[in-house]
Amino acid sequence: MSYLSLIFIILYFFVLFLLAVYGMHRYLMVYLYYKYKKRARPVKPEALADPPPSVTVQLPLYNEQYVVERLIDAVCRIDYPRDCLEIQVLDDSTDETREIAARCVTRYREAGFDIHYLHRTDRTGYKAGALQAGMQAARGEFIAIFDADFIPPTGFLRNTMHRFGDERVGMVQTRWSYLNRGYSILTRVQAIMLDGHFVMEHGARNRSGRFFNFNGTAGIWRRDCIDAAGGWQHDTLTEDLDLSYRAQLQGQRFLFLEDVSTPSELPVEMNAFKTQQHRWSKGSIQTAKKMLPSVWRSSLPFRNKLEATYHLTNNMAYMLMLLLSVLIFPSIVIRVQAGWINSFWIDLPFLCAATVSVSLFYLFAQFEINRTRWIWCPLYLPVLMSIGIGICLNNTRAVMEALLNLKSGFQRTPKYGILSRTEQAVRWRRLRYRGIRNWLPALELLFAVHFGLLIYYTAINGIYPSIPFLCLFFAGFLYVGLASLWPRTASRG
Repeated sequence: MSYLSLIFIILYFFVLFLLAVYGMHRYLMVYLYYKYKKRARPVKPEALADPPPSVTVQLPLYNEQYVVERLIDAVCRIDYPRDCLEIQVLDDSTDETREIAARCVTRYREAGFDIHYLHRTDRTGYKAGALQAGMQAARGEFIAIFDADFIPPTGFLRNTMHRFGDERVGMVQTRWSYLNRGYSILTRVQAIMLDGHFVMEHGARNRSGRFFNFNGTAGIWRRDCIDAAGGWQHDTLTEDLDLSYRAQLQGQRFLFLEDVSTPSELPVEMNAFKTQQHRWSKGSIQTAKKMLPSVWRSSLPFRNKLEATYHLTNNMAYMLMLLLSVLIFPSIVIRVQAGWINSFWIDLPFLCAATVSVSLFYLFAQFEINRTRWIWCPLYLPVLMSIGIGICLNNTRAVMEALLNLKSGFQRTPKYGILSRTEQAVRWRRLRYRGIRNWLPALELLFAVHFGLLIYYTAINGIYPSIPFLCLFFAGFLYVGLASLWPRTASRG
């Protein structure tokens, strides 16, 4: 074997090892979740303080004509004393959303609500800039935030406000639920992914005393906490994650309420999903670069510092996945030519560490959310892993942009208000908003061809244990590529 071939093999196993390390971290999340599960307190609505604290609800918008009225209607139905509730519609829109939102605000103001329409023509800071501008005019002691695709339940404030009886609590985050979970394969997979994040990650981190983050919506902040942490800043694309770490480093306590859910709408087409993933991936690495030095200089326990590093750098796994996709073909060819066919059993422990951990992580999350529906989760796990692999090109691009300090604007996730097949048939052809389209689908389809050839090569050489894993890569790149070129592909199933 040549030195070049040996370098390929070593690099391949090194990447596989790092992926296994990130996979093992999911085992840790499941372990911590169940170890500290008894610390979770069931949420019971309690009587409000007398007088109740004032709350400002902020609704940041940008071109949301399909969902803005639904959002404002839902917020105005929240059960809270009207004289203690202020609503701010923070609108940066450039389309019909302005007229729809202003008309809706006028209607509720005439009905006696303390609701304000604040429009910016300069989108400086994007969402973070809008929130900070709203803070300057807000009168509330507490700030609740809802994105345009959410429908807060009427009992939202009664289920959360009593948790601020502890002066150390600076933020309360509720779990997301999904209005269109069953719309398509894509939305089902997204729901499982996000359930894992909220239930296993937030639950484990919060209960074990580690840092977790506000998710940008469906949560409520103590205003003094935001101010003390330096306010909303827009030097990253995940202003929520950034502020969360700054606040917790100052000793603020965060709470996650697993059994209080806030309904939301999932992206129904692949390019919208990729736009969202790109922003989250790039923003998390930007936040890691900004905040990890402060985390490691702090007096936090070592285990908390290590967990914060895993948390903020987790999207590096997508870059490792792409490297693995490139290295796996030469690795197999080299070992076949060297007669090392039996060496493929060495790969299995690493692959299982990465894939079995993912399966258990999401399976336990579904079990905790719904003790009857979770049984169907295994059917979607191969699809989930395939899509996770298929978007690695999109997310690797985001990670590289963050590492190289390449600037990009805040690309909102398109929301359509499509919750059923009937609405799809009526609205799809006239939808104006689309996710970002670029050259990546062509490369994703090339990777699908790449793995199709590799499956054939491994089959004729009798390397059967590798074929199921290679099929995940093939299916993932093929589906993501096709659904990006023809968005309605992602709406079927």
